[in-house]
Parts: sequence; structure tokens; C-alpha cells
Amino acid sequence: MHCFYHPEKPAVGLCRFCQRGLCIECAAVVEDVLSCKARHEDQVRGQERLASRSLLQAARFAAVYWRNAIFYGLAGTVFIAFGLWQLKWLGLQAFVFIMLGGFLLYAAIANYLEGRRYR
Repeated sequence: MHCFYHPEKPAVGLCRFCQRGLCIECAAVVEDVLSCKARHEDQVRGQERLASRSLLQAARFAAVYWRNAIFYGLAGTVFIAFGLWQLKWLGLQAFVFIMLGGFLLYAAIANYLEGRRYR
């Protein structure tokens, strides 16, 4: 591959913004990636900031899903335990508590699995 701006020179890498081959004279290092010198440095800086913000947001999403999974798991366990404990006194109403607990455990598992996607 040769430099886009100097076809006689070999390229050392690609511009992160325009994907053109760059020689050593045309390449500028911006945030550990290459960009066209004096052409795309600001755009590459913006792309790198956006990428780092996206990673930070993904970590925040994962934390929220994990907290929800813990809360739903505990609440579901309490509902199921209460329903089983009160089964002979409440009768059919105890099944409502057991069903709600089952639904909350399902929500806990769904949040856990979704949180794993953002890790």
C-alpha cells in the first residue's frame, strides 16, 4: 500500500477518519491512532472521545442491570418463601405470591443475562 498523498512512498498506516493510506510525513498520531496531518485530526479526536464515552456508558449499564438482578432475585425469593409459608392459611392467594416471586426471579435472570452483554 502506498500513501494517498505521496503515491511514491509506502504507507505506514491508515487514517482513522478517511481510511486512506498515509506515509510517515502525512501521518499524525492522535490519541494513539493515525490521522491525516492537518486534515482530520479534530475529527479523529472526536471519534476517540465518542468511543471512550460509549465504553463508560456500557459499564454503567452493566452496573444497573446487575443491581436490578440482585434486587429482583431477593424480592422474588421473599415472595416465593412467603407464599409457601402461608400456603395452608391463604390457600389460592398464596399461589399469587408464588407466581409473583417466579416472575421476579425471571426478571432477575433476564437482567443478569442482559448485564453480561455490557461487560
